[in-house]
Amino acid sequence: MLSDTQQAARLLCWFSCGATSAVATKIICSTPQEHSIVVAYTQVEEESDDNVRFLRDCEGWFGRDIARLRNEQYGASIYTVFEQTQYLVSRYGAPCTKKLKRDVREKFQRSEDIHVLGFSAEEQDRADEFAERNPSLSLRFPLIDRGLTKSDCLAIVRDAGIALPELYLKGYDHNNCIGCVKGGMGYWNKIRIDFPDVFSRMAEMERKIGHSINRSKGLPMFLDELDPAAGHGVKEPSIECGIFCESAKMEIANR
Repeated sequence: MLSDTQQAARLLCWFSCGATSAVATKIICSTPQEHSIVVAYTQVEEESDDNVRFLRDCEGWFGRDIARLRNEQYGASIYTVFEQTQYLVSRYGAPCTKKLKRDVREKFQRSEDIHVLGFSAEEQDRADEFAERNPSLSLRFPLIDRGLTKSDCLAIVRDAGIALPELYLKGYDHNNCIGCVKGGMGYWNKIRIDFPDVFSRMAEMERKIGHSINRSKGLPMFLDELDPAAGHGVKEPSIECGIFCESAKMEIANR
């Protein structure tokens, strides 16, 4: 029997409303496990409204509820974070990621948890880097273990009868916030077209705190100075089942 200071390990699936985290979670929920499973989602106000629908669809697919977590200190808003920290992004990352994602995760997690993350097969380097930065965490990468790519995951979600989130359908290769500060010039020119209010709001924030997202020739490049033709176009996501995709769908379906 566990003492009062001990708790049973949980499989803690971090769901982000993206296709890869959805498939990683579905695999865990469809496979016999020796630990209890908890699915958690860190909400950010600037995500697409369609994420609410996608999350509910995934709850039905997983057969379990998703814990919704928020950092109310900032109203779960990236803009509040930017105003309080007075910067948007640096070589060490974005403050919104730390305040609205990492800090929330660290508050919710337990030392004995096993974290399930949706890094896909082409993201082995990112998974390795995450593991190196977090040596105290027990980690599982079910997509990498099965050789599943992001394209595979998009196809698996689609073939499960779940409509893909809005941003994928608009041609973005991720389902981050609308107006992610880690995006380059081409990304922001696409945001200018698809979400002009978001573009204007971020341009105003840049000027307000005197910090730009992009740089050109080593100098700040503010969004209100951005040439509409600058940057490379955002590559639309590929949605197709590769060599390992069908076996993963069978694994899910047989449970």
